[in-house]
Amino acid sequence: MTEHLTKDEFISKVFDYEKNKEWNYAGDLPAIVDFYAEWCGPCKMLSPVLEDLSKEFDGKLRVYKIDTDKEPEVSGVFGIQSVPTLLFIPAKGDPTMAMGALPKPELKKAIREVLGVE
Repeated sequence: MTEHLTKDEFISKVFDYEKNKEWNYAGDLPAIVDFYAEWCGPCKMLSPVLEDLSKEFDGKLRVYKIDTDKEPEVSGVFGIQSVPTLLFIPAKGDPTMAMGALPKPELKKAIREVLGVE
């Protein structure tokens, strides 16, 4: 199940950028953060794919969504210039970003290779 986050929820569940300069993931499972906007066509196409993946990898992966129009500060911290942008967060190590609505096979590959989730 994908979960929409506010700034405060992002800070508590993903990364407290107000206190930490260095990346320090607050979560217990690898995660994907989808930076999106309601008016974005590709975002609308990506949303059901991410919902499917969140169910397929339930208990192994978290999928969060940030509305860039409602949470511009969070988007600014990550320098989000275009939507959709996906932030892949492994349980340990630094996150990586991908821009655009990736097809499901590419997302599954990234979940396996970048996040280490089978």
